[in-house]
Amino acid sequence: MNAVIVAVGVMLILSLLRINVVLSLVIGAFAGGIVSELTISETVGAFTDGLGGGAVIALSYALLGGFAVAIAKTGITNVLIAKVVNLLNAKEGNNRKGLIKALIFFSIFAMAIMSQNLIPIHIAFIPLLIPPILKILNLLEVDRRIIAVVIAVGLVGTYSFVPFGFGFIFQEIITNQVTSAGMLAQMSDVPKAMAIPVFGMVIGMFIAIFVYRKPRHYEDQKLDTEVEQSTVSTWLVVATVMALIAALVVQVQTESMIMGAMAGILTMYITGALKWREADEVLTDGMRLMSFIGFVMIAANGFASVIKATGHVDSLVAGALDILNGNTSLAVFGMLIVGLIVTMGIGSSFATIPIIAALFVPLSLELGLSPLAIICLIGTAGALGDAGSPASDTTLGPTSGLNVDGQHNHIWDTCVPTFTFINIPLILFGWIAVAFIL
Repeated sequence: MNAVIVAVGVMLILSLLRINVVLSLVIGAFAGGIVSELTISETVGAFTDGLGGGAVIALSYALLGGFAVAIAKTGITNVLIAKVVNLLNAKEGNNRKGLIKALIFFSIFAMAIMSQNLIPIHIAFIPLLIPPILKILNLLEVDRRIIAVVIAVGLVGTYSFVPFGFGFIFQEIITNQVTSAGMLAQMSDVPKAMAIPVFGMVIGMFIAIFVYRKPRHYEDQKLDTEVEQSTVSTWLVVATVMALIAALVVQVQTESMIMGAMAGILTMYITGALKWREADEVLTDGMRLMSFIGFVMIAANGFASVIKATGHVDSLVAGALDILNGNTSLAVFGMLIVGLIVTMGIGSSFATIPIIAALFVPLSLELGLSPLAIICLIGTAGALGDAGSPASDTTLGPTSGLNVDGQHNHIWDTCVPTFTFINIPLILFGWIAVAFIL
């Protein structure tokens, strides 16, 4: 039996049974190691060796979480939110609910897009933006599964298609790995190749909005992120904007989320936007909010290390092609499924590309696929699973914001909806693009 399938299957089943994701990743990794006939010590060694790869990500998210909550505490987000609440409470509010919902969905989608390039803070915008607007979402009885899908499409679709910020990193990885595997690739080809799969994700998002359109009731709870509008001063707004600019400039210059978050936090200290006597509690609350993501990412790196050590990814691909007996369209579909399985386990499309490119490129050349089709195959196979994986920051991020009041389940309210309405359209449109169009 293939160790990759076993490891990912065990991890997903345990997660669906509401077992802690970190524990599920650890158990899944050891199940894969045992099936591949690695010894216990070899499995432990591979898992331990991989843990260090998640340390930088974990610290980055912790600091970004602290920075985001510090910004939320200033009340800058509540200025707009208070106005929206007043509008909803007005007599004509019920007549405007549809418009307000659309504006909220569009604003969150736009912020998710900008978080990948214009303001490259990745998922750190979620604890900044989402908790304060839960009151509005509750008044509108918006199903939070919609928000999870909208954020995920904004994140994955943007870095897959837009070659700036995190998109530049993702597309550079694709270009370098495809070239290393034996086919010359240009970064300018990646957006062209990924246009159809990303369009499929957007279609899936609109379907999700339709499916989850019925009102869903949530208990309205007082959250720590809520502050009174009267506490917001002009200077706080100016200081917060300065902190955001500092974080952006430093992150771009140093290419480090850690340094960017540190710059933002220090700016808030210096300007007084973050009060010294409250700073420790505020930053600790923010780090705690994002710490779970950090632990999952650390465990996911250990899981990925074991997957690589088994050596079963190549046999998984070879077995799929043997079954399909040279049929190009079915072979493409099979490789996309392999990409889905690998990414679901690892939880990172960025980390999946190097694993699958070395295997998929030679096979694709044998099948006679065009250069654009091969780039589309690698990019789509890598992106598959990022939305839907319990270990992905694309799912962990939305949950961190939507579950601050304990009313949003990570697996059933984030992972299952994003898998259904993003991964399935991504497979379908990616398959059509690679096998029949490009």
